[in-house]
Order: sequence, then C-alpha cells, then structure tokens
Amino acid sequence: MSKRSFLYYNEMESPVGLLTLFATDKGLCRIDYGSLRDVESKVSSWARKYFLCVEFVHDDEKFQDVKQQLQEYFADQRDDFELQFDFYGTHFQKRVWNSLRDIPYGETRSYKDIALTIQAPRAVRAIGGAVNKNPISIIFPCHRVIGSNGALVGYAGGLDKKKQLLSHEHASVASL
Repeated sequence: MSKRSFLYYNEMESPVGLLTLFATDKGLCRIDYGSLRDVESKVSSWARKYFLCVEFVHDDEKFQDVKQQLQEYFADQRDDFELQFDFYGTHFQKRVWNSLRDIPYGETRSYKDIALTIQAPRAVRAIGGAVNKNPISIIFPCHRVIGSNGALVGYAGGLDKKKQLLSHEHASVASL
C-alpha cells in the first residue's frame, strides 16, 4: 500500500493568462500556465517522480498569499516575493533556480551569466536545461534569462509570455 500525498492547487487569472498554482504542506512547488485540466497530465507525471501516490486537492486558503503577491507583482506594487517554497529537483537544478531570484526586477542575464554566478562556467547547456525545468516561473524569474546575444530564447510558457513579462518589468531587450 502506498502513502498518499496531497498536492493542493488553485487557479488564478493573470495578465499572462490563467495560472494553476500547486503546493504541498511545506509551500509552493509549481506554477503552470493553463487550467488544471490543461496541465494535469504533465503535473501528474512530474509528481510521480517525487511522491508515491498523489491526490489533487483544491484549496483556496493555502494560496491567499501567493495570489496576493502575484496580483501585486502584476499591478507594479511588488518586485520580489516572500513565500514558502517546496522545490523538487536535483541539487544542481535547485542551485540554478535559486540563482534566478538574484536577477533584479527589470534586468536580464544570459545563461552564461548564470553559469558564472553559480561557479559552473562550463555548464551553460546544463544551465539551460535547468532553467527550462524551473517549476515556479514568474516568482523564480526564468523569463529574465536571455541568450548571450540578447535574443529572447526558450520559455516553457512560450516566448509571447516571456516577452509580456519582460515588457511588464520594463526590461530593455533588443528584440522586445
């Protein structure tokens, strides 16, 4: 018999579309673009890597702070987030994801910059892979990572959303 884990979720509208938020009892663990119905298969596959048996549970109260802070971000009233997180990934991925929070609001960094920041200068491709797997986009701002030539490259939510987020932050990027 497997131990059941609960993965709490809630949805919210945002200027970049519908977001589905996921959390464990320890904190926020994912933000996905689209409804639960849109992302349930992908999130279930992800969850099977880390939990024995997952049950999705809708919860309003658990996400009040997350929603409030995201609304403040989109209203230009917040540029950093103060929340509890529960990350699931490799040690390397977590180092990369945590480094994303050091990129100031309205600024961008290249994958090479991230590699230098985490003292892994030859791991640029691996950095790209880790950024691509970032489970808490917007809050861990992978949209602020661009190509070394200044081009907008790769974003799990789509380049249109990356462009919207950078434009919202008034980031100067050549291809905006």
